[in-house]
Amino acid sequence: MALETRVLQADEWDVWYDHLELAFGGVPESPEERELYKSLTETERSLGVWDGGTCVGSAGAFTFRLSVPGGALVPAAGVTMVGVAPTHRRRGVLTSLMRRQLDDVRAGGEPLAVLTASDPAIYGRFGYGTATYTMALDIDTTRVRLSVPPGTDDVRLRLVDPRKALADCERVYAALVAGRPGIPARQPGWELLSLLDPESDRNGASPLKCVVAERANGEVVGYARYRVRPDWDLTGSDGRVHVTDLDALDPAAYAALWRYVFSIDLTWTVRAHRRPVDDAVLHLVTDARRSQPRLRDTMHVRLVDLPAALAARTYGAPLDVVLEVEDAFCPWNAGRWRLSAGADGAATCTRTEDPAELELSVRELGSAYLGGFTLNSLAAAGLVREVRPGALAPASRAFAGDVAPWLPHGF
Repeated sequence: MALETRVLQADEWDVWYDHLELAFGGVPESPEERELYKSLTETERSLGVWDGGTCVGSAGAFTFRLSVPGGALVPAAGVTMVGVAPTHRRRGVLTSLMRRQLDDVRAGGEPLAVLTASDPAIYGRFGYGTATYTMALDIDTTRVRLSVPPGTDDVRLRLVDPRKALADCERVYAALVAGRPGIPARQPGWELLSLLDPESDRNGASPLKCVVAERANGEVVGYARYRVRPDWDLTGSDGRVHVTDLDALDPAAYAALWRYVFSIDLTWTVRAHRRPVDDAVLHLVTDARRSQPRLRDTMHVRLVDLPAALAARTYGAPLDVVLEVEDAFCPWNAGRWRLSAGADGAATCTRTEDPAELELSVRELGSAYLGGFTLNSLAAAGLVREVRPGALAPASRAFAGDVAPWLPHGF
């Protein structure tokens, strides 16, 4: 029987999601997480591949607006829930899903598609480039101290119920979006992801807790969400603090929140994952080495409408360069493009017959797009080729960002 690819119907969701759980190892998610993702699923953007009555492939997309260099919020398809049944590997199922999905994204007018990859080796052949990394920290608070800025002692901290504080925390999050590329503006319902707290996922830790940082007038300017995992050995307490979110609008509030999680009784380690790679906490700690920073790729970016995507962000230096772009999977992007930006960073990108000055694939443009990877570093790996001598350095400076891009949560 021929395989059928079609848009998901609402009454097929449970079967479709059962397939996805099987594709990711067969361990059922908690009822709370499953119900949340059911509510967030955009069925009209979700695809299923069916072999008779059996779902054997899936791919979905969330409608996002993504912060890019310069602070603009650019429409982006948040690619998600991609899986192929083990019985149907190597039959072109994934390729057909990626083909259909990117065609749909283009037809919908979204310049970008983004994803987090369970296996990062998969998506390069579809034009996705690794664009952001995240940092994990395991800080030994018996040996590491904090050096805090003036004003930290003036910050008021208040322990609150995470749900009751959600609106205040979301205002802080929203204020930070434009200042760092890679952060999605929260669509309705996505704020609940940060509160997801099934007991089955705590691994012995406490329920989720929240502390907010306030100015003298009571305005919330920062928050931290965390869990405490108590432990004991023959020498006494050996607990850990697991920080899930920590954001603030000013340095004093930021430092006060870190100092708080450092000083929770009966704990000697602070574990914080999914932090930006240039996190200011690395400058607050007295010993970054004993904070054990480790990096991992997070968001992969695919330019779907190349000229619209490149013109949507700003650039850190004046720029006028002709790019020869390879894009076999989305051939409408292939060819020569003149990318120009003035002193204000605003850009245009148009087709040209002028000679190429840099050669690269759409995958490298995806990696450089948010400013986290320089064209110089990609050229050193042989992935960007300088055709006109002297063209690489100014283009690399223009693409680079002031802060590292960051994806604060998964999707």
